[in-house]
Amino acid sequence: MTAAPIPHWPGRMIGSVHVRSTPAGPAEQAVFVHGLAGSATNWTDLMGELKDLVTGHALDLPGAGFSPAPADGDYTIEGHARAVIGLLEHTGPAHLFGNSLGGAVAVKVAATRPELVRSLTLVSPALPDLLPRYGPLRVAAAAIPLLGEWVAARLTLVPAEQRITASMAVVWANMDAVHPLRLRDAIEEQRRRDDLPYAGKAMVASARGIVAEYFRRRHTLWDQAAKIQARTLIIHGRHDRLVRPAMARKAYRTFRQVRLVLLPTAGHVAMMEMPQVVAAEARRLIGETRLGNAPLPS
Repeated sequence: MTAAPIPHWPGRMIGSVHVRSTPAGPAEQAVFVHGLAGSATNWTDLMGELKDLVTGHALDLPGAGFSPAPADGDYTIEGHARAVIGLLEHTGPAHLFGNSLGGAVAVKVAATRPELVRSLTLVSPALPDLLPRYGPLRVAAAAIPLLGEWVAARLTLVPAEQRITASMAVVWANMDAVHPLRLRDAIEEQRRRDDLPYAGKAMVASARGIVAEYFRRRHTLWDQAAKIQARTLIIHGRHDRLVRPAMARKAYRTFRQVRLVLLPTAGHVAMMEMPQVVAAEARRLIGETRLGNAPLPS
């Protein structure tokens, strides 16, 4: 029988956001940024794998998880980046991890505040793609004024179990690999979110933030990625139904110091699907960062 997963890390408010942290110990810090419709708990297992190497801090982006809605109502990529920068200013320079939307946010942070980012690990980052797959097209539809709010309201009429199962079937390569306790946690969290007055707005507005970046003509996320000095690891699942493999190749060509790892049996959330594999790659990157001039590509 599969062993029960580890409990989610305890959380507290740091500034304006809720943050879950591993026990203090290692001097090196790491910050983890989740994707759209996710939360800090998306990183629980990877943080557990790395807790002997780094003290980890996973935030709930503004309006997500246990973080309240932002006072200024800003759910843009830039607004989310400010929240991450606030946490980094609290922790000090850290190894920065991002998945999907969180990957886009991490790119903006690393480009604008390089002194705060020791290394950058991106798991299926949602960087602009004008030929998106079905999932991103649904995000774009949800971002349309009025339609997005209507969709969010209608979704609350669908049972939480059904919504979570459908979502996991898209982001995981193999839905059967989701541990029953993790599935139960996600369903209970969705029910809690359904009772929050700002939850639907946070989802729709964050989706609009992603879409706005896709159509930006100047100072795009790709332009910013090309300027990043930090050593970068791109992890992409070959069964990713949301981010095209072509985007992984483009990322490999764009970042200055980069290694690309393609996982043949992973989907969009490799850090949840195979945390041990992702942790091994992250350990390698952190080790290279310590050595300074060690070769990156393999």
